[in-house]
Amino acid sequence: MELKLHKSGTLKAGTIMVSDSVFAADFNEPLIHQVLTSFLAGSRSGTKAQKNRSEVRGGGKKPWRQKGLGRARAGSIRSPIWRGGGVTFAAKPRDHSQKVNRKMYRGAMRSILSELVRQDRLVCVDEFTVAEVKTRAVLDRLNELGLSEVLIITAEVSEELYLGTRNIPHVDVIDTDEIEPYSLIGFDKVLITKGALGKVEAWLS
Repeated sequence: MELKLHKSGTLKAGTIMVSDSVFAADFNEPLIHQVLTSFLAGSRSGTKAQKNRSEVRGGGKKPWRQKGLGRARAGSIRSPIWRGGGVTFAAKPRDHSQKVNRKMYRGAMRSILSELVRQDRLVCVDEFTVAEVKTRAVLDRLNELGLSEVLIITAEVSEELYLGTRNIPHVDVIDTDEIEPYSLIGFDKVLITKGALGKVEAWLS
C-alpha cells in the first residue's frame, strides 16, 4: 500500500510504499487490550510494603501472665489487634508484570499502526530535524504540518530535537527502539520519519 509523504520544510510531498501486513492489518481489539494491560502492569513499581507482627520492633516479652488476672490472654504487644502492632496480611513488594509472547506483541503493534493509518492519525515525513536548540524551531516545523498534540518518531533522536521538544506540552519525541503501545494510542497524531518507517516495517514484517 501507499502512504502519503507530507511536505516538510523544503521537501516536497509524495508517497511511500509500505507493507500491507504491517500497515493494513485487521483491528484486533482484544489483543491490543491484552498487550496494553500487560505494558501498564509491567510499568507498576510494586514497592508497597507493610510490616507484619514479626517485623514490628518490640513485643518480645509477654505483657502479663497467662492466667489469674481476668484479662484476655496476650503473647505480644505487637499483635495485629493491638495499637502499634503489625498488619495482619502485610503487603509486600511484588512483580505485577504479565507475560506476553513476542508474536502477540508484534501483532498488537501492527494492529495499532494500521488503525492509525485508517483514522488518518499517522503522519509520514521525509525527515524531521532542527538546526538549533530552540523550542520555537520545533513549533514552527509542527505548525507547518498542522500538528499540536503529537508523538514524534525518528530513526535517531538528535540532541537539538530532544532539547527543543522537552518544554512543549503534549509533544514527545522517541526513536524506533522506544516505540510502545501506550504512547501510540495516547497521542492525537503520530509523526514518523521515512527512516523510522523503514525500521518499524522491518521489525514487524
